[in-house]
Formats: sequence, structure tokens, C-alpha cells
Amino acid sequence: MTTELHPAAEPLDLLGVGVGPFNLSLAALADGVPGLRTAFFERNHEFRWHPGLLIEGTTLQVPFLADLVSLVDPSSPWSFLGHLKATGRLFPFYFAEKFHIDRAEYDAYCRWAAEALPHCRFGHQVDAVAWDEERQAFAVDYTYESAGGEEVLAGREFTRNLALGIGTEPSVPALFRPLVEDAAVTALHSADYLTHRQSLLAKRHVTVVGSGQSGAEVFLDLLRARPAGAEGLQWISRSPAFAPMEYSKLGLEQFTPDYTRYFHRLPERTRDELLPTQWQLYKGVSADTLGDIHDELYRRTIGGGWPDAVLRPATGVVGARRPDGCDGRIELELEHTQEGGRETLTTDAVVLATGYTERPADALLHGLAPFLVRDSAGRPEVDADQRLVLDGPVRGSVFVQNAERHTHGVGAPDLGLAAWRSAVILNALTGREVHRLPSRTAFTTFGIPPVSGPSGTAASGTGASDRAAGSAARA
Repeated sequence: MTTELHPAAEPLDLLGVGVGPFNLSLAALADGVPGLRTAFFERNHEFRWHPGLLIEGTTLQVPFLADLVSLVDPSSPWSFLGHLKATGRLFPFYFAEKFHIDRAEYDAYCRWAAEALPHCRFGHQVDAVAWDEERQAFAVDYTYESAGGEEVLAGREFTRNLALGIGTEPSVPALFRPLVEDAAVTALHSADYLTHRQSLLAKRHVTVVGSGQSGAEVFLDLLRARPAGAEGLQWISRSPAFAPMEYSKLGLEQFTPDYTRYFHRLPERTRDELLPTQWQLYKGVSADTLGDIHDELYRRTIGGGWPDAVLRPATGVVGARRPDGCDGRIELELEHTQEGGRETLTTDAVVLATGYTERPADALLHGLAPFLVRDSAGRPEVDADQRLVLDGPVRGSVFVQNAERHTHGVGAPDLGLAAWRSAVILNALTGREVHRLPSRTAFTTFGIPPVSGPSGTAASGTGASDRAAGSAARA
């Protein structure tokens, strides 16, 4: 049955599209703000955070303080510690002495918040957005489908502002797409790893492509589960080495608001040149995971011999196919990036740990396309307060989350900046300091301080980042 849902007479102040960790953070920090009317629409029927990669024993790469709210409001009831208190697990966590929690626990925490926050609406698929000049609000067309599919409702909601948190999607290189779509072979993205884990364990030989954290975790899980001497594993990466992620304390200051503001004010060309050089900030592997892999491989040499597990850096996949008559096997054409030689590898399954790309919002924002200001590469411009830059008659704001790495830097997808970014959005949305933000967050001074004191440091102690922080807080 299809009926139409009619919106309330008064537009919402904010409608969030997508309920992943970032918009969930926004919903949590917006909860309880006097007079603020919000709703957050999610097409899925429940919160799910990378379910295919909740491998037993894997942990977040950020401390538990990088939850939905704590780095802005540690007293919030929606903090991770608040979750532990609500579920009666605060003392066990205290004795566990864990700074980095399991991914499965983070997923459980977010599901708890998503189910309890009053303005998260699941099963709501946003179909289109347009600007309604008469109402001076965005018209948001959506479809609601009940969990069992018994009821389908079409509706329209009006809102003065939007927050896009539609997340990312698995990135599958073009040469692998025919294999991933071929039911006769086993080729999948690591996002679906747990769904296919048992069938992968039954294969004689499995190849993992990609050297980031996901690739390392999949390789380690398969290695631990397979018998010694019959591992049948290869781990392939185009990177010159299986390199650890940058995790020094000063290095991590590139995930602070100070660095985000500095990166945003750089020229577009400089930003584009800088991002690829920072790959170890987000494409490397936890040193602990690399250590666990080495330890597991070493244990398998105790009786003599070497495990049947091959780790191959500086190796790119330049061809992938299912040859005729090979009973579901896959041929990969490999090229060594340094020596230049090529060879063919035959394997029974391929797991692509090839990362994620920002989910395109072009179809969703088609009605706003004439008003979007774009940079020289055709990407939307995003201002310091997380708003898409709009031209023309649109008076409302479209805020974006994890869609602005080209303007805000490597911290865009990082959970540690979620609460700060949500607070920036709420302060800009309300025009007041709903959440007080720190003027300085790093010991490092990024860029040239505007005014220098006798020691050569900024007279205020905070440099140009202070001015950016102040303008964000006052917006």
C-alpha cells in the first residue's frame, strides 16, 4: 500500500540525511538544544557500522574518547561512558583498562545511541532535495518502508537546513568489477568479508589485495584460521612496503581542528598536492597488527620450514580474469612496480581491501545543481563551517560530513573529529555558541603565525588557527 505523508506546517531547523557515526554525533549533540527541531533520516532499518569487518578482536584505531560527543561535551549522556553506565558495564570497563575498544563494542554503542535518540528515523530513504522559494526551505522527498516491507509511504518534509552524512561506499577497481559481479568466482570487497568468511576458509588459496588496515586484518584473520603448512595465502600491495600508520603524538596533531583550519585556507592546488603525500596518516597499518602478523608467521616456523603465506609489496595487479575451464579459479596478472617484471598468479578467491570512496550526492542534490559552487576539478566548494557554497536564491545551508577531504584534509573521515565538526555545524546553524570550542588544540603551529612575539611564536600563542576557531564559534 502506498500513501502520502504530509509534512508539519513549520519547517524543521535541520534534517540529516544518513545516520552513520557522523550524523549520529550531530543528532546526539543537537539533542536537548532548546527550540531546535531536527530529524535524521536513514534508509536502512537499523544502525550498521561496517558489519563485514567486525572481525573478532579488531579494535578502533582511535581511543574511546573519539565517541559521538566526548571531545566537545564529556558530560553528555550520549558518551561512550554514558553507554557503559546505562548498560551496567562501567566497572568491568574500568578494570579492563582499555583505551582502544573493540570495533564490535563501538558498533554496539552507536546502535544504543541510534535507538534511543528520539529524532533518528530508520527506513526513510531520501530521494530528492530542492529549494522551495515560497517556503524559504528545502523540500525533501522521501520514501518510508517498514522493516518487513508491508507498508510503503511517500512523503515530503521541509527543512531550513540539511546535513549530508551519506557516508562512503566500497571502492572496487574497474578491472575487478566483472569478477565481483560473476557468481561463478569468489571475488569480493573486504566490506563483505565476514559474510563470506566460511567460504573463503574452504578455499585452497586466497589472495588479499590492498595493504591498509582492512587488508592486514583480513590477512591475519585468515592466517590464524588456516592450518600450519597449508595457509595458501598471498597478500599483495602496490605500496613499496607494508608500512605502519603514523601514530606519533605530534604526527597525530594533523587530526586536530587546528590542522583542519590550516588545511582549509591553503590554495586548492596546494591541498591537492599535499593529500597524496600524507598516505601514512590513513592508509598505513597499525604497528600492533603488523606485529601480530609477524608473530603468527614466526610461530609457524618453530617446527622448521616456512608458512605457505606470501607477502608481496611493490606489486600491482594489472589484469584479472576468469579463464575458461578453470573451475572458478581466478588469474591475476601482476607487475612489480620496481623491477618491472610481470607474472600470472592463479588463486581460488580474491578479497579486495581497496578502500572506500565518498558516496556521490549528485543525484540527491540534482535540484540544487545550478546553485552549487565548484572548484577547478568540479568538486563542491565547502566553507570553514562545513557548508556547501551555494549561489543564487538558496538561503538555507547544506552541511556535509566526510565529503570534504579535498577542502578539509585527512581528518574528514576520522572519528576523532566527529564531535568537533558536529559542534561547528550546530554553532553555525544556530548563530550562537551552543557548544564552546577550544581556540587551540595542537602544540604544532601550522603555517605562518600572523603576529610574532620575542620568541618567534605567535603573540597569542595560537597563531592563525585561533582566528579561524573564533569565526567558527561566532557563526
